[in-house]
Amino acid sequence: MFLSRQAVRRSLVSWTLASHARRNLQTAHRRVVALSPKRTAVQQTRHYSRSFPAEASVLLPEYHAHVTERLKEANGLGIAPKPLSAEQVSTLIQELQGNDATEAEKQEMLELLVHRVPPGVDEAAYVKATWLSAIAKGTESCSLVSRKQAVEWLGTMQGGYNVATLIELLQDKEVADTAAQQLSHTLLVFDALHDVIELHENGCKPATTVLESWANAEWFLSKPDVPEKYTVTVFKVTGETNTDDLSPAQDAWSRPDIPLHAASMLKNARDGIEPVADGSIGPIPQIRKLQQDTGFPLAYVGDVVGTGSSRKSATNSVLWYFGEDIPYVPNLRTGSLCLGGKIAPIFFNTMEDSGALPIELDVSNLHMGDVIDVYPYEGVVKNHATGKTITTFELKTQVLLDEVRAGGRIPLIIGRGLTAKAREALGRGSAVDDVFRMPVQPDSNVEGFTLAQKMVGAACGLPEGQGVVPGQYCEPRMTSVGSQDTTGPMTRDELRGLACLGFSADLVMQSFCHTAAYPKPVDVVTHHTLPDFIRTRGGVSLRPGDGIIHSWLNRMLLPDTVGTGGDSHTRFPIGISFPAGSGLVAFAAATGIMPLDMPESVLVRFHGEMQPGITLRDLVQAIPYTALKQGLLTTEKKGKKNVFSGRVLEIEGLPDLKCEQAFELSDASAERSAAGCTIQLNEEPIIEYLNSNIVMLKWMISEGYGDARTLERRIKAMEKWVANPVLMKPDKKASYAQVIEIDLNELKEPVLALPNDPDASALLSEVAGTPIDEVFIGSCMTNIGHFRAAGKLLNAHAVKKSKVLPTRLWVAPPTKMDEAQLIEEGYYSIYGSAGARTEMPGCSLCMGNQARVAPGCTTVSTSTRNFPNRLGQGANVFLASAELAAIASIEGKLPTVDEYMAYMSEVNATAADTYRYLNFDELPDFVEKAATVAMSDELKAAASKM
Repeated sequence: MFLSRQAVRRSLVSWTLASHARRNLQTAHRRVVALSPKRTAVQQTRHYSRSFPAEASVLLPEYHAHVTERLKEANGLGIAPKPLSAEQVSTLIQELQGNDATEAEKQEMLELLVHRVPPGVDEAAYVKATWLSAIAKGTESCSLVSRKQAVEWLGTMQGGYNVATLIELLQDKEVADTAAQQLSHTLLVFDALHDVIELHENGCKPATTVLESWANAEWFLSKPDVPEKYTVTVFKVTGETNTDDLSPAQDAWSRPDIPLHAASMLKNARDGIEPVADGSIGPIPQIRKLQQDTGFPLAYVGDVVGTGSSRKSATNSVLWYFGEDIPYVPNLRTGSLCLGGKIAPIFFNTMEDSGALPIELDVSNLHMGDVIDVYPYEGVVKNHATGKTITTFELKTQVLLDEVRAGGRIPLIIGRGLTAKAREALGRGSAVDDVFRMPVQPDSNVEGFTLAQKMVGAACGLPEGQGVVPGQYCEPRMTSVGSQDTTGPMTRDELRGLACLGFSADLVMQSFCHTAAYPKPVDVVTHHTLPDFIRTRGGVSLRPGDGIIHSWLNRMLLPDTVGTGGDSHTRFPIGISFPAGSGLVAFAAATGIMPLDMPESVLVRFHGEMQPGITLRDLVQAIPYTALKQGLLTTEKKGKKNVFSGRVLEIEGLPDLKCEQAFELSDASAERSAAGCTIQLNEEPIIEYLNSNIVMLKWMISEGYGDARTLERRIKAMEKWVANPVLMKPDKKASYAQVIEIDLNELKEPVLALPNDPDASALLSEVAGTPIDEVFIGSCMTNIGHFRAAGKLLNAHAVKKSKVLPTRLWVAPPTKMDEAQLIEEGYYSIYGSAGARTEMPGCSLCMGNQARVAPGCTTVSTSTRNFPNRLGQGANVFLASAELAAIASIEGKLPTVDEYMAYMSEVNATAADTYRYLNFDELPDFVEKAATVAMSDELKAAASKM
């Protein structure tokens, strides 16, 4: 549900026009220069470099100073200035209405007001919309802005704070036609659609005009169609481009500032790429020179593109240099081509959402600087000079063409839905296939459904036992949505752009696990402002120091439901999630649904008995290890094979795993580039997990976490499931793209991921003896049992023997609850005595944006992935179990199999004590506080309807 406009105005009272009197602008929100919508990067740099005249204005000197300051960024190459803040807009409006500024200055300020204020429900947009609304209604006047002009400028704001005024003005004869024209091209109207329908039914002709325009899809048809031919210059990045290359973790703090963050794209030197400052500033001159030399737009081309994290910032960086400006939307771009031999599913989807055209094709004959013609309708790529065919391709779906025309998949979905609703209101039915390319639905005559297909089917409202077949387009309901702090500020911007004032997804959770330990000033601002933003929209906000997003969100899940998150490791141990970039996460949170082309599934079936010394982490790595042996996966990037890529990884044969253990398996499906993951568990471990989690959520309410109503609603839904625990199961005749059998009887030694590639795998015996410099035990792949095991090994072989560790050991538990329990049990004393460096609960070394290992060192890590330069510059990182990592920290090398088994015999001797999990319903402090929380009858009723 969306909050009322009155409630929003009350919550944003500090940003109203009363703030005009405040003249002292914050340094972080200095002046910005107006941009014409279609300037190239080169043209913009020239524009920024112009000299500024002396000003009488208070605003413009600081504004121009900011422009000059931004020109010094990126080693003097210059970047675009920031959009205006709410306080700047307030000052600007006051000066427009005053007598101090000259006419020339006021004209410049008007251009700023029109072009440099974010649309939607940004705070600055609220101030802008409030003033323009007052002029449009005639309650305030300005000699520089007519009522008609004010209405036209309101129409550029896309939705949110401008909508109520535009609808009201449909009844104002003087500007009704202008208001109708602007509203006709506004998509983010949400429930305000009913206000337009009501006016239409009451005989308001301008309202009828708006409805007819929406019904005729004029908002879409007025945009240029995808051209028959793109002529572009190839910008080729050979090998694998992961999202760390496009959006480096060390620069995560700058992600919301797209022009600044984009300067770090491809900052590490590699074949054919020439960064300005290796490890600092990317190949900006190389990009600009290609643009200048050929005169054509650039297309990003790579062998493997976009693997790794689900970072919208990676797409933003690419589009900043290769895309086009969006009129009236500062510092955001759309469009361009992305061509890859293989494009990672999440990155592909994020490019779709942003209005780019991603195409998978053979890129082996495309080289840096080639000028090519791409024919999207014919599926052909030709040499521009000779006309010779280079390669052919087939679009993933013809709907891609509509997405590009609409400016992205999200505006297409919203606009298409608006057209259908307008047609229905006019009595024309809701079909829209006469205008739009609709998804082609596959043959649904299947003999059985997989577990994932049934979960998605239930989320789409299909009858019990029915599923969504591979290739079928659907919009499943999002029951749980997660956001973390390095993507959260971008998700916030996306939510503002979507005019979201309240979440429709049942539970939205925000964490602060990536920046809490070593916050930059901008992170501190995020820690203070983002929680309120989430809570006022009905979401749940954690606190800095609480721990990792997944370790918390997993405890809020409902079985057999569907969700998403702005972190590629949002992989539910119960239910299924489809991780996404921040734009799609915002859409899912705001609307409660998510667009999905149902993927195929790959089944991994374990059988046999786990052998002595083998851990769950070894089973994780056994999946790519087995696929490599079977030829279903390759580590070579050119012509790469990956049977898991873009498919759901479904796991069977381990039904009695605890949910914490199951997450180790589902979590690692991100490294396989899988679209999602399911694990078939028995009811008992899930009941145990939910009973624990119910107490934890009640404890959260007692501790003042909000939104309390959302937590209460989730508690009641959990209690309802526990009272009648029924789990979905795959059909025996379900069809899979591939079935991989793994015999646990044959897995007799640990399996590690080799440095620089989480797919590359080897048995311990193949790498034993490798010297190790640093060890990291932490990340979302760990739970409290791992830290007990490591502590016991350290105590026996280092502390009691007064041995100095030959390695640097890092320890970071996933949550503050794990930390507190480990402290209570004495393990932190052991870590300290052993010389380990204990980190605040959170992601720590895993993402590489906070503390880092020494450059060039060799490391054993329990983290999720080990791409080049992720944990440390030039570091070589093995991925392994916490037990093996602890042994390596003691030995200073990777042990032999015999050495490893000797250590593990000690671990196994006390396994029952070591591998105890956090059951909050058995911890007195949590139980006592949970007992103080009373549940309302209203929430009980709401939960029963879910």
